[in-house]
Amino acid sequence: MINTAIITDVKYTHHLTGSGHPESPGRITAIINRLKQYGYTMTPPRYATVDEVALCHSREYIDLVRLECLAASDDGSSTLSTGDVQISRASYETALLAAGGVLTGVDAVMTGKAKNAFCAVRPPGHHASYQKGEGFCLFNNIAIGARYAEKTYGIKRVAILDWDVHHGNGTQAIFELDPTVYYLSTHQFPSYPGTGMPDERGVGNIRNFPITYGGNPRQQILSVFSEVLVNDMKEFKPDLVMISAGFDSRIGDPLGFFNLTDEAFQALTRIVMLIADEYAQGRLISVFEGGYNLDGLASATAQHIATLSDNQKPWVSPAKL
Repeated sequence: MINTAIITDVKYTHHLTGSGHPESPGRITAIINRLKQYGYTMTPPRYATVDEVALCHSREYIDLVRLECLAASDDGSSTLSTGDVQISRASYETALLAAGGVLTGVDAVMTGKAKNAFCAVRPPGHHASYQKGEGFCLFNNIAIGARYAEKTYGIKRVAILDWDVHHGNGTQAIFELDPTVYYLSTHQFPSYPGTGMPDERGVGNIRNFPITYGGNPRQQILSVFSEVLVNDMKEFKPDLVMISAGFDSRIGDPLGFFNLTDEAFQALTRIVMLIADEYAQGRLISVFEGGYNLDGLASATAQHIATLSDNQKPWVSPAKL
């Protein structure tokens, strides 16, 4: 068994979003290039089937995505009719590969080939709901992965932890009436998509922590993960832990005002790993979401993977960050 399976492919660059768009193919290129510098081995993803995507999306919506991408321009100048998602002719196939990348990670972890996995997939997913794509997202990759783990491997309780700078409204909408899935999000407010208030609790399985301008977002986020999350997990006891790993919460990202450092991502990763070790036999799957400063993205991702792949990484107390 290896510690960390890294699932990614240059094919994720085939989804085009037009000139100057922040969710660019360069995001994947930046990650892959940095991982090559460090000598990491990367595992190619498989494509998700329509039946697998339909675990979280209506078949009418899946077909809408297919047809609109088929009719889209080649350069990413077309927009999905349901929301703020630029698409090109290759976007549907790439979105199937993104969902399939997470399923590849689930398979690696659940069959014992890896203790955990990082899925560097694109387009991102946490804004996509049952029959709507928006916020750069076509299919909800992490939600599909959670449902697949439940259906294929008999997982009973999944914890999804979202440190992206934006609220994962699609993930919340998919699971808000399902007590088998716990969803926690730290996110900036006010900001897109305008959801994620503390009183949005689902059936007691939703935990939202909007963070406003002022103060120290880094300390607030670390406090939520090291105190609230750790306490909640004593009761929830997940069989599988998943991260919506958005690195737009890093300092210097053009779409956010948060100030997480690479060391803060190390601390967050270690907290989640300790939870996975305590309750889920170490089973942890991290799924790439946002992150739009390419240099910062590459650096934060490398730190995240280094921490995932080295269980002896020294613990850094959140109070010191």
